[in-house]
Amino acid sequence: MLSMLGIACLSLSACKRNTPVFNGIDITGADYGSDFHLTGHDGKTYTLSQFKGKYVLLFLGYTQCPDICPTALTRALNIRQQLGADGKQLQVVFITVDPERDTPPLLTEYMHAFDLTFLGLFGTLEQTQEVAKAFRVFYKKVPSGSSYSMDHTAISYLYDTNNKIRLAFKHEQSAEQCAADIRTLIQTQSS
Repeated sequence: MLSMLGIACLSLSACKRNTPVFNGIDITGADYGSDFHLTGHDGKTYTLSQFKGKYVLLFLGYTQCPDICPTALTRALNIRQQLGADGKQLQVVFITVDPERDTPPLLTEYMHAFDLTFLGLFGTLEQTQEVAKAFRVFYKKVPSGSSYSMDHTAISYLYDTNNKIRLAFKHEQSAEQCAADIRTLIQTQSS
């Protein structure tokens, strides 16, 4: 009886050692945004399934965001750089929660300010609501004088090469931590 308990404990600890440890929140298998049909800043229609074979780092925000969005996109650029050659496997996707102001030319300019490979997506107000709901992202227009800002969730989502959602990165997590998680996924998917 005691030896059976010992074997059970060893097998449980062996399983734990094979489970990757991440800095981000492991949401593998979560029922979050499984796909979208949105327009890119280049005028083409995009779906998540088009990125099969690449890792996708996805963030919902808006171009006039004063701090969170530029910080998230700068982190995304730093992640790609830290991944070295593997950075080519990472597609950064930015979905606007402010399609009224984020026009294709503005999204193009904003994406290119960070990296020419970053993709800015937009939809109608209804599509934006559907996508935000699918990703469990909160956003709200906040009037400010004659204009407005947008309150929104500050989470980046990582999809693996099979279009499966894997990780959620909090805004506070560093590029180093995120890049380490992506390297771990690359290693586990290639073995």
